[in-house]
Amino acid sequence: MTTPNSLSLKKIYSGKVRDLYEIDDKRMLMVATDRLSAFDVILAEPIPEKGKILTAISNFWFDKLAQLVPNHFTGDKVEDVVPAQELPLVEGRAVVAKRLQPVAVEAIVRGYIAGSGWKEYQQSGTVCGIQLPVGLKEAAKLPQPIFTPSTKAAVGDHDENISFEQCEAIIGKDLAAKVRDTSIALYSAAVAYAATRGIIIADTKFEFGLDENGELTLMDEVLTPDSSRFWPADSYAEGSNPPSFDKQFVRDWLESTGWNKEPPAPPVPADVAQKTADKYREALTRLTS
Repeated sequence: MTTPNSLSLKKIYSGKVRDLYEIDDKRMLMVATDRLSAFDVILAEPIPEKGKILTAISNFWFDKLAQLVPNHFTGDKVEDVVPAQELPLVEGRAVVAKRLQPVAVEAIVRGYIAGSGWKEYQQSGTVCGIQLPVGLKEAAKLPQPIFTPSTKAAVGDHDENISFEQCEAIIGKDLAAKVRDTSIALYSAAVAYAATRGIIIADTKFEFGLDENGELTLMDEVLTPDSSRFWPADSYAEGSNPPSFDKQFVRDWLESTGWNKEPPAPPVPADVAQKTADKYREALTRLTS
């Protein structure tokens, strides 16, 4: 499913992966589609059952991390707000969420050096302005997790890594510090649990909002293969990018095509889409079974 066109609720936003529908002035229906975004471009081909897998993983983490920070759940069930005849459209892929004021930065935590962080480190020895030890290899574990925020770009635009000082300028010093400290606490708790399941969480992105009382609230998705880099612990080694349980599989395929990372993306073959789905499902199985 790429988008549930037949819902009677009013659509209020369509993101790279999720569609939001109005319930009332305090609640919305968040629907995870099977769309996949790579390099900030939405691919034309869906990943089979991806939205259901992402929703299951997010719901698992929201529950496990609930003691650390409030989250966007209202406690309402989807069947209480969606007409019975429309439930098959969103079954397993929707939640009822609070309507929050989004915090205008992406909260990224890195425990290992990979991806754009590795590229920057090779050039300058830093990641988002943070000086790192000399001589690190690709995929090396960092001495401690680092908070490396980015801008929250509109659909179709590219997020940009920013320094903590730039983050403070955007959202204010007090909120920036709270977002940083909460993000690192969430990441550290998740890393400890995932290690018991044979998974290394190299990095992840959190999204936060403020409720009507100004309380920081975890929202959107948590520690999914779309927002995180999951590595199998048994095949991890410094010096190379390990195989992963996330969309890196399809990203690697896209890189191999020579695509310039501007829309439209090349058509993704059915076998690549299915193997990507299999990677997502393996992450769900390892984490929750």
